[in-house]
Amino acid sequence: MDVKRPFLAQVVVTRRCNLSCGYCNEYDDVSKPVPQEVLEARIDHLAALGTVVVTLTGGEPLLHPQLDELVARVVSHGMVCTLISNGYAFTRRWIERLNRAGLTLVQISIDNLEPNEVSEKSLSLIQKRLVGLKQHARFGVNVNAVLGSCSPAATRTLVDEVEKLGFFMTVGLLHDGMGQLDAGLAGPELPELYREMRGRSKKSLFHHVGEGWEDRMIAKRDVPFRCRAGARYLYVDEHGLVAYCSQRRSEPGLPLLEYTREHLTEAFETPKGCEASCTIACVRRASAMDEWRGQQRPARPPRIVHHLPLV
Repeated sequence: MDVKRPFLAQVVVTRRCNLSCGYCNEYDDVSKPVPQEVLEARIDHLAALGTVVVTLTGGEPLLHPQLDELVARVVSHGMVCTLISNGYAFTRRWIERLNRAGLTLVQISIDNLEPNEVSEKSLSLIQKRLVGLKQHARFGVNVNAVLGSCSPAATRTLVDEVEKLGFFMTVGLLHDGMGQLDAGLAGPELPELYREMRGRSKKSLFHHVGEGWEDRMIAKRDVPFRCRAGARYLYVDEHGLVAYCSQRRSEPGLPLLEYTREHLTEAFETPKGCEASCTIACVRRASAMDEWRGQQRPARPPRIVHHLPLV
């Protein structure tokens, strides 16, 4: 298997978001969308690197007025295109535009029933949007709930409602600004709640890979793995810089358009120094296929990074 080929690249199309969730450090409320031609050049380069899946993200990607054209650009290269969204902006018009563009899947984050200090991604505020997606979307819909964003009882009610709609449903673990586990409002009930919700999950093909670490993480806070961030997984910020993940945005900090197969190989071979306590599921998922391969370079301990301020 070619190690010089990313499985997944997440590309920030705008840092701006219409919400201000307490646990999130990946947004602001002032940034303009990245120009379409700039993003298309990044998409073209990802295709040249052999990327399999491109996820357009933010901020809130639906705040980018040419989002459907960006999706079409990804698809034109034969890559799979997905979105991560809070769902608030899913009008019938947007659904039809994304249908035509060839979107494969959208992951909608819904963390609670009503907004609270942890998250504003709330079922009560987008339930009508979900019904519209059920009726009109030709692409898949996965609802992801971050455990700890509301009480266990509210989480169970949320999953009940999603099950009625028949969407894919996954659950994730709340993490802090360094990617470390945070039990949040689930408190000591988190282990039992996670096992229960995992049993009720209905996963797409994309979400079946790289599972099995979560129970030990909750119990031990220590689940080592061979991280392939910067190689199998790329996080491309709004400035076009490649990062290991959303929580290590300054590393390696190289422009995507200058990123080569040699850079992919170097990142593939380099431990990142934060693997054991990492809860960034997309990185673990993209790294899972290569767990049997060793890494030849010394680890790079994470630097202290000051992210964008919450607003």
